[in-house]
Parts: sequence; structure tokens; C-alpha cells
Amino acid sequence: MNKYIKRYCLDAMSGMAQGLFASLLIGTIIKTLGQQLLRLNVNPVFQFFVDAGNFATEGHVVGAAMAIGIGFAMQVHPLVLFSLAAVGAAANVTGGAGGPLAVLIIAIIAAEAGRLVSKKTKVDIIVTPLVTILVGALLTVLTAKYIGVAASSVGKFLVWTTKLHPFVMGILVSVVVGIVLTLPISSAAICAAFGLTGLAGGAAVAGCCAQMVGFAIMSFKENRWSGLLSQGLGTSMLQMPNIVKNPKIWLPPILASAITGPLATCLFKMEMNGAAVSSGMGTCGLVGQIGVITGWFEPSEAALVHGASAITPGFLDWFGLVMICFVLPGLLSWAFGLLFRKIGWIKEGDLSLEPAAGVSAKKVEEENQNSEVEDKE
Repeated sequence: MNKYIKRYCLDAMSGMAQGLFASLLIGTIIKTLGQQLLRLNVNPVFQFFVDAGNFATEGHVVGAAMAIGIGFAMQVHPLVLFSLAAVGAAANVTGGAGGPLAVLIIAIIAAEAGRLVSKKTKVDIIVTPLVTILVGALLTVLTAKYIGVAASSVGKFLVWTTKLHPFVMGILVSVVVGIVLTLPISSAAICAAFGLTGLAGGAAVAGCCAQMVGFAIMSFKENRWSGLLSQGLGTSMLQMPNIVKNPKIWLPPILASAITGPLATCLFKMEMNGAAVSSGMGTCGLVGQIGVITGWFEPSEAALVHGASAITPGFLDWFGLVMICFVLPGLLSWAFGLLFRKIGWIKEGDLSLEPAAGVSAKKVEEENQNSEVEDKE
């Protein structure tokens, strides 16, 4: 069971998220950059950025990238992997706003079908892609539309509920998505699958930032600058081995997310209307913040479905982005962490990313000291 959970829930979702990064996400960033440069300068060369972004964010391209990412993560045969491009493109377009979830489910089944026949016949170059594409196409025709509607409905429900109850949902979405970010599950893929944007997307960004910036600041004593960068701009998932040993170290970032989430939804009205995948990224490569900014100027398709529109950001928007994503997560997690250290819930070394290395270094130092003593004697 653990094997299948890892293969289909962890590996496949991670691969799908990487496919989204390499197409929709980076394409949106390039396109937005080009549009802003065009506004500042009439030089038509900047139109190239807009065109390049449009190419990368086209539905068929995004679907193919996601499916290939899924197949690569599942380590399928090359013929299966390349055939998944057609499957993903069809599933994403047919699934509409909920296309990413349709791609995830259909690509997994098509990949397994192709794997069953791969290298089993003398005409593998025909049989393997034939089976992979036919199974994927059949599932797309029969289910993609309905999977997409279901995923889109969940996203709409979350967005609608967050608008209706911004305080409660701000806490719930922020805490849950933040926890998922630190777990070995792709929070980005989940947010993309449900098209999580708007205030709900803003709460998700807040929760992810609380985990990443929170752990980075809270563990600075142990991990210094390398830990600050690897967790603050990389992933808080690095702390999972330590969380397993002492779950209490997880409380400061979780408590911080429970505070920043409702502040994002109720006080700063921070919406994440860029690519939905950005909602589950936090400060990883500053993707979450870029998503918020691009959503101000040109909302994504998923955001438009939820009623978003372009805005001209003011001081409060920029101030809220900085406070929710960087300042408050760091201050709150540091304060809670300090409290827990004083009461003994967090001990020296509990947050170290390289405990073994620290022990080894200590042993080496002791051995050197002993050697010096022996030499003197």
C-alpha cells in the first residue's frame, strides 16, 4: 500500500507540479514580464516575451508537460513517456478549469496501461504508444469533462466559502495548505487541481509562507544562512525528519499560519489570481509572490472563472504582500519558537538540518583536541 501511495500520490503529483512549473507557471511569468516591459517601452522586441509566454501557457502544451512530468516521476518506459504528451494535452483541454486533476488521474492510468504492454512484444514501438494513447483517449472522452467539473466545483466552493467566511476559512485554508506543503505531498499540484485562487488562494499563499519562512527563521540558530536560504526559498519539507522525531517543532509555523491566514483574507484582502499552482508554492523561488503580482495585472483563466478582474495595486496591496509573506511569518514563528524553547518543547539541535554532520564535526574536534594533548605529553 505504501508503495502505491508513494507512486500515485507523492511521485505522480510531484511530477505534475514540475510539469506545471515548466509550462504554465514560467510562461505566465515571461508573459507578464513582456507586458510590463511593453508598457514602459514601446520597443516591439518585448512582444517576443508575450508571444513566448502565450506558447508556454497554451492548454495543450500545459497538459502535455504535466503528463510527461507524471510519467517521468513514475519512471515509465520512454515510449510510454512520450505518448503521454498526447494524453495530457487532450485531458487538460477537455477537463477545462479542472483540467490538472483530469490529467493527473488519466495520465496515471494510461501510463500503467502502457507499462503493462511495454517490451512485451516484438513490435513494441507500435503496441506501447498505441495502447497508451488509446487508453488515455478513451478515458478522456468518458471522464475528463466530469473530473474537470468536479475539481472546478470544489475550487469554486472553497473560493465562495472563503469570501463568505473569510476569517474561519482564512485559518482553515492557510493551516491545511501550509501543512501539506511541508508534508511530502505537492501542495502546488493540489492547488492547481482545484484552481485555488482569489482570497482562498491568498490564504494558501499565507500558509505556505508561514511554513517556509517560519522554519527558516526559527531554525537560524542551528542552520544559519544555508538553512535560511534552503528553507526560505527552497522547501520546509527539509524539516520532515526532525518533525517525525519531535512533532512539537511544527507548532510555531502552524500557529503563525493560523494568524497570517485570516489577516490575509480579512485585513489585507490579499488575493492570488495568478496561476493556481502558485497558491501552493509560498516563497519557493518567490513563485507565490510572483503569482500574486501577475494576478493583479492579468488574472489567470482559473481566477477569471471565479470572477477575478485586473487591478492597479496600491500601497496596501504591496504592504500586505510583504507583511503576510515575509515579515509576520518570520516574527511569529520566531516568537513561538522562543517560547517553546524556554518551556522545553524544542531542544538544542531539534531543528538542525544536518544533525549527523554536527555530531561528526564534534567528534573530529574532540579527536583533534585529544591528539594535541597526546602530542604535548
